[in-house]
Amino acid sequence: MSTTTQTGRPAVHWLGYGACALAGCFWGMGFYCGRLALDEMSVEYMVLYRFFFALLGMLPVLIPALFTTRARFTASEWRMLLLCAAFGIPIQFLLQFHGLALTTVSHAALMVGTMPVLLAVAAALFAGERLDWLGWLALFGSSAGTLLIELGGTHGRGVHPGGTDQPSLAGDLLVVLSLCLSLAWILLSKKLMERHSAIVVTAYTILTGTIMLAAWILTPVLFKPLCMEFGIPNHSAPMPFLHISATAWTALAVSGIACTATAALLWNWGLHHVPASRAGVFLNIEPALGSILGVRLLGEHLGPHAWIGGALILGAAITLTTRGGHGEPAVILE
Repeated sequence: MSTTTQTGRPAVHWLGYGACALAGCFWGMGFYCGRLALDEMSVEYMVLYRFFFALLGMLPVLIPALFTTRARFTASEWRMLLLCAAFGIPIQFLLQFHGLALTTVSHAALMVGTMPVLLAVAAALFAGERLDWLGWLALFGSSAGTLLIELGGTHGRGVHPGGTDQPSLAGDLLVVLSLCLSLAWILLSKKLMERHSAIVVTAYTILTGTIMLAAWILTPVLFKPLCMEFGIPNHSAPMPFLHISATAWTALAVSGIACTATAALLWNWGLHHVPASRAGVFLNIEPALGSILGVRLLGEHLGPHAWIGGALILGAAITLTTRGGHGEPAVILE
């Protein structure tokens, strides 16, 4: 996949930047929409509904990828794809939104600001890329920012479902853990894209990951009558539907169609027309917008430590993504 801008086509050049910026805006709405839905359902069902809507949004590219393009994966590539889908959807998203249920939207969003730094470290450890003094300085600044956010928060216990109006150490760390685990998904996706297009890999990953997610969540529900007959404990709740408000349905639809499917397609399209080293800066819209939505719309509070820590995290991420170099693009779904 080429990531260089085509010369002589300034309109496409700026459209590419616009697509990446819009994708960053959609991602920034993800935690806010998730919190609205968590007021009425568990984390598991919220994530499941999100990806049901994501599949609907991906239909224009999913159907050609499955039936027209007919991507030919080898047996080893299928194993890699299944592992990629497992890390990228059920594992990452369930951990991430269990973290959101225990902390605030603004704190969770700021934790996502560590992602560009984590990517740089992963590239240094697993892809043989060297991290220079500026990179290590950015890593130190991002780590210091995360520590400041943690020290500045009131670490109470979250209320589940629906989350809490106070940050918690457990919630913040679950979000960071989900980002660390997502690195495996990103590295596997990049490996698959050496032989297959980004659109095909994204479509297959979302489809297989959603099937895994549905199997994990719905299997206990389907077997509950059998468990009750044999006296086996099964505390699974039925899938919520009738009593979900219009606000929650809207949040689920936006998070699936806009924050997942559309954002992924815009990001991948944008990377075809602009250098990845420049497009990466738009990843920083997500933590910035997410924290603003949490403060402005949900009435959350960020103390001075959190504001300074957030500035350190975003500054480190911008430093890493705006300095020279045209590395390979990372595949981001959230």
